Amino acid sequence: MRGTLDDVSDFNEMVLTEFRAKNGVVTDAAPFGDGLVVMHTVGARSGEPRINPVMGLPDGDGWLVAASKAGAPDNPDWYYNLLAHPDITVETGDGTAISSAEVSAVDLKGAERDSAWERFKAASDGFREYEERTDRVIPVLRLARR
Repeated sequence: MRGTLDDVSDFNEMVLTEFRAKNGVVTDAAPFGDGLVVMHTVGARSGEPRINPVMGLPDGDGWLVAASKAGAPDNPDWYYNLLAHPDITVETGDGTAISSAEVSAVDLKGAERDSAWERFKAASDGFREYEERTDRVIPVLRLARR
């Protein structure tokens, strides 16, 4: 059974609290380690600021993020926010400091997306499980520094 929106909000708040307290390392709320990317997006319809912690994989001077939503049948809202407003700020940390970067999101397609998705599955069995739970192709985006 999927959690409620309040459960997701509570989880995100726990992750963000630990991220800030440990300079970007999250191990108690979830096993992100220093692989968390905190995206500061703008709502696609509302125009309101949003904050979304997601696992990010380093990719050159940027990051890859997967819109997995734990294998739900639909994409996460932040995915549509990035399509509507691709220029965002992200925060990352290494345990000693949190830094921010201005990035542009690019929705990967075809072989480029497939190759990036394989990296997520190699990084965590959870992503393989998410893929098995859903019929949709899970989007992968590159957050490239501007």
